[in-house]
This record gives sequence, C-alpha cells and structure tokens, in this order.
Amino acid sequence: MVDSDERLLSILATLEECRAALASGGNSETAHLVSVAILDLRLKLNRITDAELRALCDEMSLDAATDKTRDPKLPQRGRPLLRLVK
Repeated sequence: MVDSDERLLSILATLEECRAALASGGNSETAHLVSVAILDLRLKLNRITDAELRALCDEMSLDAATDKTRDPKLPQRGRPLLRLVK
C-alpha cells in the first residue's frame, strides 16, 4: 500500500501543477474540475470515507445556519465551503 500511496502522491503533485497552469492561463472552469480530482485523491490518501465527509459537510451546514442567528456584531463566516453532492 505504501507504493500505491507514493504513486498517488506523485499524481497529486502533477495534478496540482496542472491546476495552477490552467488557472494562470485563464481556464478557471477546467482548473476547478482538476481541483475536484485533487480533492478525491486527497480523500483516498487520507482514507476519509463518504460518511465522514458527509458528517463534516452536515456540521458545516449547521454552523452556517447558526451563524445567521448570531449577534450581528460578531464576524460572519459566510456560506459553507463544502457541500457533499451524491
């Protein structure tokens, strides 16, 4: 499994270079798609299950909903950065 993880890390590095090149070249939509592939690889490398990711997204959604009822003088965090769509 170590060889497999090393190979995935190498692929991840290549994808990150590709994403940077695409973004700097004005291909933001394609760079975004590559970002999704990078996220998928990172989840695999860190052995994060769909259930764990869903729990994180749910927690972030709850936090965002709670933020709307907070004291307006406190800094707002905005909308969740992750949402799991299956």
